[in-house]
Amino acid sequence: MTMLAGIDIGGTKCAVCLGEAAGDQVQVIARYAFPTRSTPEATLAKLMASLADMLSQQSASLPAAIGISCGGPLDSRAGLVLSPPNLPKWDRFDVVSPVRERFHVPVALQNDANACALAEWRWGAGRGCRNMVFLTFGTGMGAGLILDGRLYSGTNDMAGEVGHIRLEPTGPVGYGKAGSFEGFCSGGGIAQLARTLAAEHLAAGQPPAFCLTARDLPAVTAASVGAAAQAGDPLALEIFNIVGRQLGRGLAIIIDVLNPERVIIGSIYGRQRSLLEPIALATLREEALPLSLSVCSIIPAGLSESVGDLASLSVALEALR
Repeated sequence: MTMLAGIDIGGTKCAVCLGEAAGDQVQVIARYAFPTRSTPEATLAKLMASLADMLSQQSASLPAAIGISCGGPLDSRAGLVLSPPNLPKWDRFDVVSPVRERFHVPVALQNDANACALAEWRWGAGRGCRNMVFLTFGTGMGAGLILDGRLYSGTNDMAGEVGHIRLEPTGPVGYGKAGSFEGFCSGGGIAQLARTLAAEHLAAGQPPAFCLTARDLPAVTAASVGAAAQAGDPLALEIFNIVGRQLGRGLAIIIDVLNPERVIIGSIYGRQRSLLEPIALATLREEALPLSLSVCSIIPAGLSESVGDLASLSVALEALR
């Protein structure tokens, strides 16, 4: 068994975990989460202190490696976080050197989409693949790419930013671009689309189940629209029909360009698979190159809600390799 440590840095909360890995299996043996501090220095200090406490409580020696997962953009080679939208004070902040200097083990940094791709590849639905794409489909839409049996992050860690692809001239805004893949296929984008259409229906005297009055518009979320769609609300079903078609179009671009054997989709896709899968696959059959589609399967993430912790552990394992 190999002892690994993982650090997950988010805009609202951070987490530290310890895991034991052997072959294609991994087990989280300890975890601690806390709200992100007001400054990067305070947050990193809390992360390192939490890891030291956790190792002491477990009576564990130092881990073989430490992996850090954080939203991009970042410079994984230099170990720098480069002002992600959800971490605006983290401007060229070095998260790797202080951790390495304190614990004296290999330390690696990856963006969260890449880290999730590594975790699914090592321990989840991507096991055995040489060419695999992981799509986050959560708060945003990003991709982690495993190509020819290794993580591909591009020239400056910007590979896989599929959320920036424009699918329509107009539409919900994601990644700063109206009508983008992230605009249509993310939690925030679905909520935007739902509020726009709900306002139109309210004005016409046809309130949807997920938004009965104009006062309810700010509270509309992807989750509330999904629940209404599962219950048969016509507008909610129309919204997920739009999202499913755009998901299929985005998938077709990815499959045509990268020719993967598997595309693994996280978060919202797994929770709303019954609504999204039939529409997305039908669109894929219309849009993608048949020969490329014939060798590619589209499946939900295998690690489910544990993917965040395992993502950072997978970065630690990658540091050893």
